[in-house]
Amino acid sequence: MTLSWATTDTLDMPTAGTAVDTFAGLADVPGGYGAKLRWTRQRAEAFRAEFPSTGMPTSIVTCPLVTLPYPTRFGLFRASRAIAPFLSITNRMLVVRWQESDGRARVLLFEPSDHELGQYTPYFAELQRKTPGPVRALAVKEHGTVLGHLARLGIKPEEVDYLMFDHLHTQDLRRWVGTTQPQRDLNGAIEAAFPNAKVIVQRDELMGMADLHPLQRPWYQPSTFADISPDAFLPVAGSLVLGPGVAVVATPGHVFGNQSLVVNTSTGIWASSENVIAAECLTPEHSTMPGLARWSSRWQQEVVLNANTIETTADQYNSIILEKTLVDRCQRNENFLQFFPSSELTGMWTNPGTTPTFRHGELTHQS
Repeated sequence: MTLSWATTDTLDMPTAGTAVDTFAGLADVPGGYGAKLRWTRQRAEAFRAEFPSTGMPTSIVTCPLVTLPYPTRFGLFRASRAIAPFLSITNRMLVVRWQESDGRARVLLFEPSDHELGQYTPYFAELQRKTPGPVRALAVKEHGTVLGHLARLGIKPEEVDYLMFDHLHTQDLRRWVGTTQPQRDLNGAIEAAFPNAKVIVQRDELMGMADLHPLQRPWYQPSTFADISPDAFLPVAGSLVLGPGVAVVATPGHVFGNQSLVVNTSTGIWASSENVIAAECLTPEHSTMPGLARWSSRWQQEVVLNANTIETTADQYNSIILEKTLVDRCQRNENFLQFFPSSELTGMWTNPGTTPTFRHGELTHQS
């Protein structure tokens, strides 16, 4: 699928936030991935020390969207000894609000997935085709919709400034940002649900979607981007501080344009992405799930990746170490860290051996 707007000419990068130069230079680090890992730890420690001085957002609210099945071999890459071929993950949206120095209120939606249209992602469409209806009904549970949650919170769609995903796997944005042409599968022209919002995305990922590699194709819906105006996007290159205590940090590996949300809260620093699916994947030595602690000890690997696409596995490992270094320890249980998986492992009786040892459930903050 060709995205005619995904070029260096049309994807000019508008100004937003303040660029973070702490992580600049990774590509120029001499040596291999081990040297890059040491460099990443050092730079993450430096950013961790600097970041609280930017302030705090006004509030953060967690809004659950959908619980769905996901292959165990992807979510707990190589480590799990569970007999269940599938585990369950719950996708959540974070609503982050802050005030600019001039008093202007801002609203960011992190992971506002349109899960109704996301089911047409090739991998999940094929999985659904093979799964009997009664089994699908048992495995998939809808908790709420993006617009429904916003209505409950008293936020009007036109008040939303930013939409952000850690990456664009499964995403169909047409109903959120509108289209330039009528859409046959959606019965006509699509008006933007969020008329004033920009989609924060790494420029490399947008450009890469114009020419996907075969390993990437099962996880993207590039055709749904064909009639989206380039003006809907706020492409960035690397990391930036978006507002008080709110940062976008580039964490490549799971996909080449992966990015994480990092926030400074009343309980300390948190990070959120889909690089791992459970808090214990950052501290597997404390996991009681079968296989994780033993695997981590045997292979001297301190994290367990979410690895449905193995684009650059060592980069993803290093990015998770960056996240692990940035965040604080959880106040509820110091064995685990304040990493909030955007799709978090959820125990279900149908998936023996995959019930998490510890689960955050929600990330909340009020300044």
